Amino acid sequence: MKHPLKSVTWLRENIENSKLIILDVSSSKQNIVIPRAKYFDLSNKFSDTSSSFPNTFPPVEQFESESRNLGINSTSQIIIYDSKGIYFSPRVWWMYKTMGHENVFVLNGGLPEWINHDFETDSEYSTLNNHGTFKAILHSTKLYSYKDIIRNINTKKFQLIDARSEGRFSGKSPEPREGLKSGNIPNSINLPYERLLSDGKYKSKKEIELIFNTTFKSNKPLVFSCGSGVTACIVLLASEMILDNETGVYDGSWTEYASLTKTFIKKVELIKRIINRQTTSCSNGSPFHFSRYPFWHY
Repeated sequence: MKHPLKSVTWLRENIENSKLIILDVSSSKQNIVIPRAKYFDLSNKFSDTSSSFPNTFPPVEQFESESRNLGINSTSQIIIYDSKGIYFSPRVWWMYKTMGHENVFVLNGGLPEWINHDFETDSEYSTLNNHGTFKAILHSTKLYSYKDIIRNINTKKFQLIDARSEGRFSGKSPEPREGLKSGNIPNSINLPYERLLSDGKYKSKKEIELIFNTTFKSNKPLVFSCGSGVTACIVLLASEMILDNETGVYDGSWTEYASLTKTFIKKVELIKRIINRQTTSCSNGSPFHFSRYPFWHY
């Protein structure tokens, strides 16, 4: 089994290691930081901002360049934390793993746990500007697209796990994104990420194993989804602590699926209207040709 977590005690004992890179991946810059930490701008520098969906995985060249700007080398040991304890940090951990960097860990409990131990803090981020030599090698099998998800509804080659709340999954609670309906992808299983955490830290392996065993049992690859690809990684990281299944993330998650499926349904309704008009107008008995209407092949 993998061990993707490090404790704050471990970090305090190893903080002077020259190969250690500490990244604060909070949603905004903080005025209390762990010594030597650098700020990782997930929403802008490490996302594809040209995408219409939030937190989209960035191009390889962008990820590599921005990592080098943070002084990261291919030999670096990366420790990731955030101000919520566990929230954004598993997403960034998964991104580095997907880009081929194995020596990366999440600080269990993040900044709150560090402060709870009364460890030393700084008021500003590290200003060391050594340019790194990080090399990104994309493992594309860890990234799943809308087409992969649609295809899997019929093939069921992998098990899709949704990390959103039960209310959003069932359609009883609204989505935070305005205009987006709630609900779920067919054949997906709901495992809210909050169930795996306690006081901003991961629960014990024994507790996590029990949660997974009572939720589902499958030897198939596991693909994780949520609202926009962030909290999906919280559940993915937990799975890798106790399971040997292959794992991946549906990067567009529910935001993309609900948006594109809504568009697809509208196109189907348009096709039906075209068919009805064409059928009515074919009084001479001539056949209707689907190939004339490209929407049919969506």
